[in-house]
Amino acid sequence: MDRIMLVCSAGMSTSLLVDKMEKSAAAQGIEADIFAVSATEAEAKLKETDNPVDVLLLGPQVRFLKAQFEAKVADQGIPVEVIDMKDYGMMNGEAVLKTAQNLIKK
Repeated sequence: MDRIMLVCSAGMSTSLLVDKMEKSAAAQGIEADIFAVSATEAEAKLKETDNPVDVLLLGPQVRFLKAQFEAKVADQGIPVEVIDMKDYGMMNGEAVLKTAQNLIKK
C-alpha cells in the first residue's frame, strides 16, 4: 500500500483533493493511504518509522518549501514534488494520484 502525504498551509485546502484521490484509487483498485497535513505537521509525520511516507506532494501555495522538504527526506529516499497548479485548482484527484504513483515507481 502506497502512503501519499499532501502538504499545504493549514492541511484543509488539500482535504477535498484527498477525497478525490481516494475515489480515483478505489475506482482503479489501488490501495493507498492518502492524507493531508499542514506544513508544520508534516515533519512529525515524516519521522514515523513504523508507517513511512512513500511520496510527499506539496500544494502550490507552499511550493517554496520544496527544497527544505527535499533536504529533510534526502536520506529516506522519499520523492518530493509540487502538485501541478492546474490539477490542484481543478481538484483533479486522478491526475494527482497518477503523479504520486509515477514518483513512487522511480
